[in-house]
Amino acid sequence: MEPCGVNAFRLPPLILHPFSSPEDSSVLMESSRASLALQGFLPREDVPSEELDQRLVRGRYAEIRMLYYIGKDLVRWMEQCAETAIASGAFDGRRLRPETFAIVVVKEIPAHVRTKLEAWGVLDYCSLFRRAIGLHAVFHEIPETEGFNADFLRRYHRYVDQWYEQRLKDSGCDAPQPGEFTFDLYASGEYTLMLEQTWGTDAHGEPRMLE
Repeated sequence: MEPCGVNAFRLPPLILHPFSSPEDSSVLMESSRASLALQGFLPREDVPSEELDQRLVRGRYAEIRMLYYIGKDLVRWMEQCAETAIASGAFDGRRLRPETFAIVVVKEIPAHVRTKLEAWGVLDYCSLFRRAIGLHAVFHEIPETEGFNADFLRRYHRYVDQWYEQRLKDSGCDAPQPGEFTFDLYASGEYTLMLEQTWGTDAHGEPRMLE
């Protein structure tokens, strides 16, 4: 990954909604502890293996829900990026597809975006974004828990990683060059607040752009 140059093409901002609810966070934490207990890294505290496995599976489903909603934001952004870049006329002859910008957000993410993600506590953003995009290569809507085989939920990571790679392969897209694109990252609440501060109202209560 290289720093974006001064001539990097600016893409639309990536706006991410909250990754999980407080309830989901609790389920994820419980699932993580269950996984460690099943592997012998934490004491089981007399909890049967079946109960630990159920906690693990519930957490895996919560992870998939989280990835699905992150993927919705990412796929929408990828499509906007492809439309913006193609409409600019600056990339004539290039096979730019939404998947081109999947590579940007997974492998060529700008340094300032990486720093912001790390400040949010998102360290393994590559896996997070890759799996979120891979999931959307298969599911248009996320099934309920009962719609998944429990064995799939236990091992879903390996599947969604492969779905991501296959989506890139099937698209026939050109890969981005290092530092070719840049963009900004916002949490949805942060972006809304920024718009509210940028847009004021006139004497009639109508929105106006502040100078």
